[in-house]
Amino acid sequence: MEIQSLTTLLPVDDLAAAVAFFEGLFGREPTFVDGDRWAQFDLAGRRLALAGRDRPSVRAGIMVKVDDLEAARRRVGELGFEAGEIEEGPHERRFTAAGPGGWPVVCYAAKA
Repeated sequence: MEIQSLTTLLPVDDLAAAVAFFEGLFGREPTFVDGDRWAQFDLAGRRLALAGRDRPSVRAGIMVKVDDLEAARRRVGELGFEAGEIEEGPHERRFTAAGPGGWPVVCYAAKA
């Protein structure tokens, strides 16, 4: 399993308000917005994701893009953590695991 990227994930109750705040703070528009579900900013070689209606948790967490989602899910189980079922999203396949301290780790792969 190869890790392709790592993203900070922030759940927000009002996606439009959060996007407006970060646009003002960063001085640029988001890279991607999907209605009231999702937005992301790519800055300084990093990504910040804002999860509106489509959020895996009410807690901040991380997203890990992998080349082999099934292998990532097996690895989480081998480490003694519970990995949720693989779900189909509009743009990706993903599962959520509760990492140490209970914060969410969303592993995902682009749809083929």
